[in-house]
Amino acid sequence: MPANLSLEEYFLANGFADLLPLALKMAQRDGYGQKEIIEAICLVADKAKTYPPTRNRVAWFATVFREKLLEARAEIKAYERKTRG
Repeated sequence: MPANLSLEEYFLANGFADLLPLALKMAQRDGYGQKEIIEAICLVADKAKTYPPTRNRVAWFATVFREKLLEARAEIKAYERKTRG
């Protein structure tokens, strides 16, 4: 995916455009930035391909998105440390 997409475009491309307001509320409440949100939605989309929601899509998304926000923050911090040298 091109790096210059907006949050809305990332959510739309990954099939979760309707859940963007929920995702933003969750991310803002816990202090996550745009890079972390973008990384998290991509990770959520990957998980949805393997383990798609079967009953309550919103609850599934909230649980997985929270988990992936944590992973995204860790990956971004590790990358930044590594590139600093």
